[in-house]
Parts: sequence; C-alpha cells; structure tokens
Amino acid sequence: MTATNTARPTTTVGHVGLGAMGRPIAEFVARAGFDTVAYDLSPDAGARGVRMVDGLAEVATSDVVIVIVPTDDDVVGVVAGPGGLLEHGHRDMIVVISASVRPETCRELAAKGARLGVHVIDAALTGGVRGAENGEINLLVGGPREVADRAGEVFGAFAKNYHVLGDVGAGQVAKSANNLIHWAQIVAIDEALRMAQGLGVEPHALRRALQEGPTDSRTLREMEQMRFTWYVKDIEIATSLAAATGHTLPVATLSRRLMDGVTVAAMHELLAEPRESGEPGERGEEPGPGESR
Repeated sequence: MTATNTARPTTTVGHVGLGAMGRPIAEFVARAGFDTVAYDLSPDAGARGVRMVDGLAEVATSDVVIVIVPTDDDVVGVVAGPGGLLEHGHRDMIVVISASVRPETCRELAAKGARLGVHVIDAALTGGVRGAENGEINLLVGGPREVADRAGEVFGAFAKNYHVLGDVGAGQVAKSANNLIHWAQIVAIDEALRMAQGLGVEPHALRRALQEGPTDSRTLREMEQMRFTWYVKDIEIATSLAAATGHTLPVATLSRRLMDGVTVAAMHELLAEPRESGEPGERGEEPGPGESR
C-alpha cells in the first residue's frame, strides 16, 4: 500500500523519542498539518513545529502515538509501565511501535492494549536516518489493516510507503529479514571491492560499473554514508527468531563476525577517489591555509 499525504488537522499525533529517527519524523508530521506533541527523556530534545510536553500522560491524549525508543524494556515501560500510555490513554487510541524490538514484545503489548480498547500495532522503520530526514521511510507494519489504514494518514506525512504484512509483530519479523539482507550485503560488497583492489582494480571505479548491472543496490550506492551501527542487536534478534522455528542463519552468523572489521573510516578510505596530482596534501605536502588533513 502506498501512503498518501492527506493529513487531517484535527488529528493529534504524539511522539515518544526524538532521536536521530524520531526527530525528523515528528517534524514531517507537524509540517503536514497535524497537531503534534512529543516527549523525550532528554531535556534538550526538541523538533520544529512540535510542542514538547512534560510526560506520557499528555502524549496519551493523542489519537495516534508513535514510539521510537532504544530497547524492548524501554518500549514496555513507555506503553505499559507505571504512568505509561495505556494507563493514561483513551479508547480507540492507536499506539505505533516503531522501535526495533522483538515481535513478542509487540504482541504482548497489543494484548494488554486490547483489554483497554487501545490499538497497539508495530510499524518498523527501514531507510535509516537519511530516509527519515528525507521523508522516505519504508514502513513494515503488523496489525489489523483497518487500524493501520487509519494511521496511514499519519504515515503518509513521513513515509513513502507502508506495507501491512500480517498480525501484530509481522513488521518486526519483516525488519529482521531486511536487516539480514542489509548486513550480508555490506560484508559481501566490502569483501568484493577489497579483492578487486588487491588485483589492481580501483574500488570506486568498480562500484560505478556494478551500479549498471544486476548487483546494483542502495547499499552499494550509499556504503560510505552508512554508520554501521546496530548490527549486533539486529543479528541477535534475527538469530533468536530463527532458532524458535528451528532455523539456523549461517550467513548472518558470518556477517556478525565480519562486521566487526567494517568501520566508517575504513569504508571511506576504500571508496575514496584518487585526488588529482598537485592537490593540497598530495604526496606529503602540507595542507594550505585553513585546510586540515
């Protein structure tokens, strides 16, 4: 399903967590015309067009609440803990779990919410920080379609698409599948480019050539823009999910080990294009005024 930007100004949207992903998402929602409020533990947190509030009780007056906090324990505390959204919320409120957590966490919270008439769904974020900053997030959703479609007006403010993939928790399963492909691609691309480099082919030139063929991907195009964080958490979640079904993930296990050696600095060095002879700093020259190494 493709999200559309058809905001209803009467809908109030709450946000819990204004980190690298949450802040730009909240700003897009506010810009779309929604009455937008947010709560974050950091006293310095803020977002343009977003009204900051002092606690979850004020966020829970919203029609739709998007939760983007770091861990399962954080999500449980925000949604079902003392003073949380379920305690202060209202019937028919939609709580959207967009943190990367275990599917069972979402299902347990959805069951608690259902007893109070609150809809809890999960909408996993793919596209990274750049996707959030550009309003191009791809959402993987788990929950009743009618609830997801009600929240779809809000999704359309910050996401290019949303896909309802099954019951609550399906979005997190899909995110784990996405993550397995993502990290495996990174180690495979790094390995291939370094092999070519050792045989005399410039990695930056090879990458451009590969973009014209069947191995092209967003990962290949944007390697040096990535932060390479969260791979440990992502792969551990996927491994535990697979183990519960009797599956093993040998590629994921190898990716987890090899990612330890893939750093932002090393990737920048690998993909850097050679500077023209005579540029400042070339062949040991000192940088010019106002420049640095």
